[in-house]
Amino acid sequence: MVKTVPAMGWNTWNTFGRDINEEVVLRSADVMAASGLKEKGYEYIVIDDCWSLRERDKDGKLVADPVKFPHGMKYVADYVHSKGLKFGMYSCAGALTCDCYPGSYEHEFVDAKTFAEWGVDYLKYDYCFHSTGNPGHLLYKRMGIALANSGRDILFSACSWGADDTRVWIKETGANSWRSTGDVFDSWESVKGIIQYQLKYMEFNGQGCFNDLDMLVCGMNAKGNVGRTGCTTEEYFTHFAFWCMYGSTLMLGNDIREMDEITKEIVTNEKLIRIDQDSKYCQPFFAWGKLEKNIDRSIKNDTFYSNYPLSVPVLARYLDDGTIAIGLFNLSDGKSNKWNGTILTESVGVPESSGKKLRLTDVHTGEVITSANGVVRIPDTEAHASRVYIAEVID
Repeated sequence: MVKTVPAMGWNTWNTFGRDINEEVVLRSADVMAASGLKEKGYEYIVIDDCWSLRERDKDGKLVADPVKFPHGMKYVADYVHSKGLKFGMYSCAGALTCDCYPGSYEHEFVDAKTFAEWGVDYLKYDYCFHSTGNPGHLLYKRMGIALANSGRDILFSACSWGADDTRVWIKETGANSWRSTGDVFDSWESVKGIIQYQLKYMEFNGQGCFNDLDMLVCGMNAKGNVGRTGCTTEEYFTHFAFWCMYGSTLMLGNDIREMDEITKEIVTNEKLIRIDQDSKYCQPFFAWGKLEKNIDRSIKNDTFYSNYPLSVPVLARYLDDGTIAIGLFNLSDGKSNKWNGTILTESVGVPESSGKKLRLTDVHTGEVITSANGVVRIPDTEAHASRVYIAEVID
């Protein structure tokens, strides 16, 4: 399957973890179809780990747990499809999944065929308990080619957490996206850590193989499987806004059956989604702030962010209609750490000498700012908050 924009949907893991069942999945599909989420682009209903029996059947095939899924996975897939949605499942490149259910190692082709027969449209493929004798690129190539020969278009979502230099080889495997982080948790510390870690990975993103920053925790409010301290409304907005600026896969992780209006407003923001789903899919770049010049961004250097966290990254991204997305993310801690400053228009390719200006529209408030003298002045932005603009080039 070739998908030219990042996938959008919902995954069971963040809220339900092991406690999944047929009723949860079907009712979540009902909500996605009826609540307006589908119209905003959310289309995948994905079952994560813990869906199968602990052992394969006599023919070596995976078997859905008959207690959790009494009608079987084909029934669930057909129901999801009947709502105009797509159906996703989970497996692992190891002998076992992360929760010790059967993985697909040495069963790649039979599992790919099984998923195709069930009507699966999306496969999240994890990396727990993987072979120490085979490098990651071979394990993901196995499933990539198996899916390609399964008889069904199945989106291949690689979830190797960025381990073993995933960014170097992942495009070889046929994967449509690659997880570049460990698991996200419902706390500001987790969200902030992922944002800062990702600043060195902006060039390892591209159309057809999207960088997946992990599932969204917006609206979990300290509940569920990965619930921790929760986040404020501003922190959830910053979380969603950065994922969109980065062009990440957008997989809701909250209980969408009980989504409050504040959360819905965040995750259905049309302008942010438009940025994430931009058809040209240019990678983001720094419009203000930068990594230290002497930072080694080589393949082996995975730890610099903890030694040099950038507190206020300002990113820009060219969009397919000639506009520019500009996002400011104040990751500073402490109420006194407001950020107000200026951005040079030349940093996004529009110097004063061009005779052009930028007109910026805030994607959340609708507030309009126009540059003057080659500079854009950004209003005060509180700690943990963010501002994202769509900038038009004007005379």
